[in-house]
Amino acid sequence: MNQETCAQALAAAQLLGLERLDAQLLLLHALGKPAGARAWLLAHDTDPLPPEAAQAFRALSLRRAAGEPLAYLVGAKEFFGLMLQVDARVLVPRPDTETLVEWSLEVLQAPGLQPALEVLDLGTGSGAIALAIAHSLRAAGREAHITAVDASAGALEVARGNARRLGLAVDFIESAWLAQVHGSFHLVASNPPYIASADPHLAALAHEPLQALAAGADGLDDIRRIIEEAPAHLLPGGWLLLEHGYDQAGPVRALLAAQGFAQVQSRLDLAGIARCSGGQWTP
Repeated sequence: MNQETCAQALAAAQLLGLERLDAQLLLLHALGKPAGARAWLLAHDTDPLPPEAAQAFRALSLRRAAGEPLAYLVGAKEFFGLMLQVDARVLVPRPDTETLVEWSLEVLQAPGLQPALEVLDLGTGSGAIALAIAHSLRAAGREAHITAVDASAGALEVARGNARRLGLAVDFIESAWLAQVHGSFHLVASNPPYIASADPHLAALAHEPLQALAAGADGLDDIRRIIEEAPAHLLPGGWLLLEHGYDQAGPVRALLAAQGFAQVQSRLDLAGIARCSGGQWTP
């Protein structure tokens, strides 16, 4: 029997419904080649695939066609210029969350802040936010102590592994939001669960951890708790920044204002949607 070529394998994957880019990345992964080697596939499209690579690619393609995230299949996802290892214990980092990192860095690099910054990332998952902030501040020569919190021991294992691989100093705490957190911070940043528990969009996210996605009937249960608890952990003038759903900016700003935060505002994501809201604590 003739061996399947690279081009034939990619065509078969597209017949399963895979996007061409996804199929290319999965084939490179099955071949043990880096994600940046797509040009190699074009140059070798008539090469026969080794049987073990063809079998692995077919299995990966079927899993992708069933909705499993590409990042879980290849074991990694780029976020804010960092390559993070991810698996089903954590959410796949999204580009929209880079809006939260950019706003966080703007707050932390504002004139007048003391050199030793205290930063808290609530619900760290893969460590994406904490590690992106740590890497950026180190590159800017800013001294910072960064703490990352998650209620999931599995998520913290993933995040610690990413911190080790990237050589970034972050302290990790297993805690339900702020319950086990001590001290005060210049910034508390969080991408908490914010999808309503009955939202039909959850079906498309079935491969990702539900506890990191859904938060009560209106999706705001965890955001309410964070807004209520954060003031006790913010230094005077400190900021609380939250990612939220596409239609939640108004309600989140109202919660922040009702809690007594000043300068309450929202920031737009890459699609022009108000994706993050926050305020400054000035007791």
